[in-house]
Amino acid sequence: MSLAWLSLLALLTAIVVSCVSRLNVGILAVAFAWIVGVYFGGMSLGDVVAGFPVQLFLTLTGVTLLFTQAQLNGTLDKIAHQAVRVCRGNTGFIPVSFFLLGSGIASLGPGNISTAALLAPMGMAVAGRAGIPPFLMALMVGNGAQSGALSPFAPTGIIVNGLMDRIGLAGLEWRTYWTNLAAHAVLAFGAYLLFGGWRLFRAKFRGAVAETTEAFVVQNWVTLGVILCVLAAVLFADANIGMAGFAGAVILAATRVADHEQAVRRMPWYPIVMVTGVTILISLLEKTGGLDLFTQFLAWLATPATATLAVAFVTAVISVYSSTSGVVLPAFLPTVPGLVMRLGLGDPGAIAASMNVGAHLVDMSPLSTTGALCLAGITDPEQVRPTYNRLLAWGLSMTVIGSVLCWVMFWVLGL
Repeated sequence: MSLAWLSLLALLTAIVVSCVSRLNVGILAVAFAWIVGVYFGGMSLGDVVAGFPVQLFLTLTGVTLLFTQAQLNGTLDKIAHQAVRVCRGNTGFIPVSFFLLGSGIASLGPGNISTAALLAPMGMAVAGRAGIPPFLMALMVGNGAQSGALSPFAPTGIIVNGLMDRIGLAGLEWRTYWTNLAAHAVLAFGAYLLFGGWRLFRAKFRGAVAETTEAFVVQNWVTLGVILCVLAAVLFADANIGMAGFAGAVILAATRVADHEQAVRRMPWYPIVMVTGVTILISLLEKTGGLDLFTQFLAWLATPATATLAVAFVTAVISVYSSTSGVVLPAFLPTVPGLVMRLGLGDPGAIAASMNVGAHLVDMSPLSTTGALCLAGITDPEQVRPTYNRLLAWGLSMTVIGSVLCWVMFWVLGL
């Protein structure tokens, strides 16, 4: 067996393991890269680990450290509670506000998973008290968080943009973000109205949880000010967001407005290890020719007219059972240049966007983290199983509906 096929087999094995096991696939990927590269490929260990994404690691660490501190000191939670006040008791607007809030918070930096973990318990609790069907609230909370996943400031957006830089697609950060947000908004609001959300606008809810919300204190204002300064430095001074995140985290620690040591322990190390480990294995595939074989397979599945639909469907199916940011996108995005060349396509950004959006639309399945967090927040035990079934049907249906939407957005409309 050639080294190209051996490295590709290692990647496919890692993807399968990520679907059926709780083992951190990043650790497995590092082990595979070492064994294949050193013992079968005759490479030095330095050549193998040269694929470690140093800048990506530092960026993810800096951003997640800053927002973990903001979450632990209650700043993000208070922002969420205050936002419920805006609805002024209109039941129909409550799920809408959670979508907008989830999108806004995720876009600022915490990302989709952290935002869903923050908002889902509160959103599902409010739904139970206000008579809002838990499925509708889950769709709005989860899709809201997912819509901000590809923000240039969010961890998944940072991962995706780093991968796209490596394949010559730099400068598409905002296009990537807005198309993902638009796709989630169209499907979430469409489903909200289709499944009866319009009826909720006639009802009033007077027991809003925001009524008991504590006011902002000094540590919350300082934290919010630091976050805004970090974002301003990135937007207007061209600062590296990871380094700016580290600087902001240092300020919060020095002023004692956040528990720095606890934040370091609570950081999402699992996905950070996952994505950096898989990136090492993908780098090995690039060196051995395994990536070309993977690209050939994808090109065999598609035609120029169906490429956006096909890649969205394949990435969506795998993403139902595996990590979108840690496994699926690091494995598939590097194939974009080869696919464009083999199929004679003119816009590689459309293929990349289909992968990014298609893989994220299925994450409301209860088999994925976002869907599971919403399910876990349901307060009525009798609603858990029906909501599980509906979320599972929704997630699986997105493999088809999401693929068609990507085809319309990126092939028919050329967004």
